[in-house]
Amino acid sequence: MLENAEKPTYVRFLVSNAAAGSVIGKGGSTITEFQSKSGARIQLSRNHEFFPGTSDRIIMVSGAIDDILKAVELILAKLLDELNIKDNDDVEPRTKVRLIVSNSSCGSIIGKGGATIKSFIEGSQAGIKISPQDNNFYGLNDRLVTVTGTLDEQLRAIDLILSKLCEDSYYSQAMHAPFSYAGIFFSGFHGIPYAYMLPSVATATYNSMSYAPNGAGVKFPNHKEDHSNSITIGVSDEHIGLVLGRGGRNIMEISQVSGARIKISDRGDFMSGTNDRKVTIMGSQRAIHQAESMILQKVANVSERVMD
Repeated sequence: MLENAEKPTYVRFLVSNAAAGSVIGKGGSTITEFQSKSGARIQLSRNHEFFPGTSDRIIMVSGAIDDILKAVELILAKLLDELNIKDNDDVEPRTKVRLIVSNSSCGSIIGKGGATIKSFIEGSQAGIKISPQDNNFYGLNDRLVTVTGTLDEQLRAIDLILSKLCEDSYYSQAMHAPFSYAGIFFSGFHGIPYAYMLPSVATATYNSMSYAPNGAGVKFPNHKEDHSNSITIGVSDEHIGLVLGRGGRNIMEISQVSGARIKISDRGDFMSGTNDRKVTIMGSQRAIHQAESMILQKVANVSERVMD
């Protein structure tokens, strides 16, 4: 446990636009003060960069666990202060804070048969609820963990949750992932994904995609991270439903497990000279490789059945 105390980690949670303003303070004065008091780094998503499906901005606090908890306490205390609850001074107000935790890390918080989350609830006296997977968004790999309680209860719960997440090496690696949810697809009409656009950030990225003549090269010119790789594979029109799954379930699962973003061409938009739909997979080499093999597996399963 001790070796995790110093390792840099992070926590992300949602704040309303108004709350974000009070955390930043006049000319950034509050956020600067909180950073120097706590020793943690505090970052906020831009004005219109909301968590998909909400109108809340994302705040990320990073550093050593103790510094993070100090910063979170300063932030939540400030927000409580803004609420200015004067109903009953003897009773400490119970509020909600919504943490963002990736799907792959939720399992460790839940524990076998829910044992871990139960122990966290008992240990902190806070209410802890993990939202179900939001199936409206293609490629959304995060869920919300709602922590309800007094400030002390919330901080105890966040301490327990964060200490657990620290043990997961994937969690800490994701610290440098970009904030924006620009690549999330809102599953709109007829289950064909259209880009869930965040004004300002996303448009630049999407409009400047350049397609190589063979339809293989999708480049994101202004992202330095290794998210710029992409491959396009063909999947026959009759099998594309297997890749998508009911309501897009399979493609979302593949995207979540692999960490890749997957785009399927519209009906009638085929790889040249074939009846194969274009499936473009974007992400790190490892993510692409994993997503590709999962897609091919789905298609292979049915081909074998036809052969039998």
